[in-house]
Amino acid sequence: MNDKIGRVKTMLSVLLGVELLTLICLALIFQLDIKIAALYFVINALTMYFLVQSFQEDSQSRVLGVSRILGSNAKEAFQFGQIGMVTYDENYTITWMSELFEERGINRISKRVTMWLPEVNALIQGDVESVQVQIDDRIYRIARKDDAQILFFQDITEKVNLEKAYQDEQLVIGLIHLDNYEESTQYEEEQEIAMINNNIRQPVVEWAKGHGMILRRMKSDRFLVVLNERIYRQIVDERFSILAQTRKASQQLDVAITLSMAFARGSSDLTELDEMVNQLLELAQSRGGDQVAIRKAGEDVRYFGGGSEAQEKRSRVRVRIMAHTLRDLIKKSSNVILLGHKEMDFDCMGSLICLSRIVQSYEKPCCIVSKSGGVEAKLSGALTCYKKELEDRHRFVTENEALNQLREQTLVIMADHHSLEQSNGPQVLEKARKIAIFDHHRRKTDLGVNPILVYIEPGASSACELVSEFVPYQSGKVELTSEEATIMLTGMIIDTNRFKVRTGTRTFEAAAMIRRWGADPQTADNLLKDEYSEFETKTNVLKFCEKRDNGVVISAVTDNRILSRAMLSQVADTILTVRGVEAAFVIARISEAQTAISARSRGRINVQVIMERMKGGGHLTAAALQRENTSVKDLREELITTLDEVMKEE
Repeated sequence: MNDKIGRVKTMLSVLLGVELLTLICLALIFQLDIKIAALYFVINALTMYFLVQSFQEDSQSRVLGVSRILGSNAKEAFQFGQIGMVTYDENYTITWMSELFEERGINRISKRVTMWLPEVNALIQGDVESVQVQIDDRIYRIARKDDAQILFFQDITEKVNLEKAYQDEQLVIGLIHLDNYEESTQYEEEQEIAMINNNIRQPVVEWAKGHGMILRRMKSDRFLVVLNERIYRQIVDERFSILAQTRKASQQLDVAITLSMAFARGSSDLTELDEMVNQLLELAQSRGGDQVAIRKAGEDVRYFGGGSEAQEKRSRVRVRIMAHTLRDLIKKSSNVILLGHKEMDFDCMGSLICLSRIVQSYEKPCCIVSKSGGVEAKLSGALTCYKKELEDRHRFVTENEALNQLREQTLVIMADHHSLEQSNGPQVLEKARKIAIFDHHRRKTDLGVNPILVYIEPGASSACELVSEFVPYQSGKVELTSEEATIMLTGMIIDTNRFKVRTGTRTFEAAAMIRRWGADPQTADNLLKDEYSEFETKTNVLKFCEKRDNGVVISAVTDNRILSRAMLSQVADTILTVRGVEAAFVIARISEAQTAISARSRGRINVQVIMERMKGGGHLTAAALQRENTSVKDLREELITTLDEVMKEE
């Protein structure tokens, strides 16, 4: 206030000086009476003086009035609001602390405030408007007066505790499902069922109740659980240890029972939580089970577990129902468009050929989109070799040609993939009204389409295995030639790494059926043989291998050569044949703008989880990703970081 009055006085003095000079000039030039000019100047000066004096007295009166009011009650007011003040000098040394700190036994006078509370550095520098600190058992929010060396401390302990209590008590709804429980106990003796219940189901119940959850049995293999955020964070910190416990108990009893769980949170709408948790459980099971799917309203789905290969869960009854549903959809459609994934492989093409023959058995127009999205080199060679035989029985088109055939009653079938971004006919999917999906990959959260039929079975070895099981249940007669059957068998050989991984009894039954259709194993083997140039390329890629901890081998091809995705997967499979290697990752450019990773595992390391962290996907033992405008070196560094994170979590 004094500074402001001083500035006003200075300005008035300057004005009076200018006025005096003006009057002198006027008196000299116009011979103005000097007495009149002097009188005018004196009156003007006295008027300004009394105005300034009045303003100063009024200001001081208001300041004294405020001070008089606060003087007796300021202490109580600050205590009531639990507000403290600290002043400091230009060296950040504390010069004064208010009564709040004295009452709480805090005395840091003559100490540097930045040493006492390092958090206020950002506040003093002006980087933030306020900071939150804990002093002893109290929490304070600190703010700073911009034009003064004062810090204001507000005690927000009760507010923070209330917020924490509110967050801790937020409702979480969960579902727990024992995968394959009914199948495993359906024909067992009572004694065996009792052992399964005691060693597998009962520990799950005890685990839930031990953490304070409310648990209610919905069916013999499914439970509804109600918990809060505090319990939820606790079981997340434990990495859902019940998954491994259930898996171990199942192995000891030699049964294929795993645990699938889902937790929905972040909403006060119980209906929304109910819908969300059911969708999450379906996701967890469609991805193979033995895992947890969790989601907070408004956020993406997260997964835990998935450390074991998906078991065969589809029964022959379900296969028959799916086959009949497919038949009905085909009969009610005007025509059928079959879509594969980008860079189509043998399994994708084999499944599309089989579906094409099924559609043709009902005399419906059908086409296969294969001239868009790319085809792997070895499949391209096979299609060239069998060009006449295949083109006589199937219609291969581009995506634009398929768009011209798209009608309101057209059925679009996606095989060997289930997301829009993977498809070789995305425009067809965006405009189609009726979409069916048949796939064996673990389900992604977002399909990108709205299908009327979804049959995703991660327990199946290949898409060829899935669709071949539909053939015996069709009312129309489905006939395949030896060339078509050979392509299907080749797809199964590739996806099972020559029947060494992801195989079950149904896999060999499907292979036997395809063999009866005329598939030739020797021809299939010849279709997969490398050219000498490919053998040479593999050898050159292998020289980039580096062995890391936990049996992981990474081959990052940094010499800017462009390789096919098929070559990457073949090299990864080759690396995996070395003793002691648990997982192999091959990184290389697949085009001028794209870099890819092909990941393979023996089963101990879940490469699907690793690739999903990097926005890829796949199976427990086979996964991949591709990235735009990313160098091999950068992708390698990201992979190593992700590997370290996943290994640390496990």
